[in-house]
Amino acid sequence: MARNTPAESSSSTPAKEPGRLKQMWQVFNMTRRSDSTAIWWMIAAFAVPVIIGLALAFTIGRSTIINMVLYIIVGVMAGVLLFMVVLGRLAERAAYSQIEGQPGAVGAVFKSGLRRQWRASEMPVAVNGRSQAAVYRAVGRPGVVLVTEGTRGATSKIVEEEKRKVARITPGVAITVLSVGPDADSIPLHKLASRMNRVKNKNMIGRNEVLAVSNRLDSLGQNKLPIPKGVDPMRVRSGRPR
Repeated sequence: MARNTPAESSSSTPAKEPGRLKQMWQVFNMTRRSDSTAIWWMIAAFAVPVIIGLALAFTIGRSTIINMVLYIIVGVMAGVLLFMVVLGRLAERAAYSQIEGQPGAVGAVFKSGLRRQWRASEMPVAVNGRSQAAVYRAVGRPGVVLVTEGTRGATSKIVEEEKRKVARITPGVAITVLSVGPDADSIPLHKLASRMNRVKNKNMIGRNEVLAVSNRLDSLGQNKLPIPKGVDPMRVRSGRPR
């Protein structure tokens, strides 16, 4: 029986994923390269709570050393926490900026950026075969939200057709149309999730109705044209600064 050579053994070993600190460093570098002002926002996010903690330590807490130390520790911990929050937001924005304008970018937001209250697929429900402009569908308590990806001229026909289908299948459920694309009044990709979470309608539906409406609409099927699934924004590498 032939034995595996060292070369074969090493090639079959899966590559080890980078550690948590290395991943954070990669995210930090990606964000810094994409946005030159990001580092100042992160420094401010860490420094402000630390300065407040020091100020409280030398004013309110100066009566005892323990109080001073506690105020400083709380300030540092709050600074680290706020730094992580700001880094996450800026990194998400930088990642989305790398895929904005690509087919499937809205699907990436649906996959990783929406709250659990939404039921959505990273695959479009309608696609313009020539321009690859697409329409995506999400169902939540505000009703049905159709998100167009591409210019308004390329998506106007397919989104109107999709609205008619949805209205026929789910009469009485509110339909909202949002646009992501190059048009001046379109929503930037990194703001899509927050914009959807702000959608409000007079006739909000219940959680059980959300599931029922989503299942009913799924019976319509999805477009089978070869368009990429939502790109994972956290796996996009930023290009070199120009």
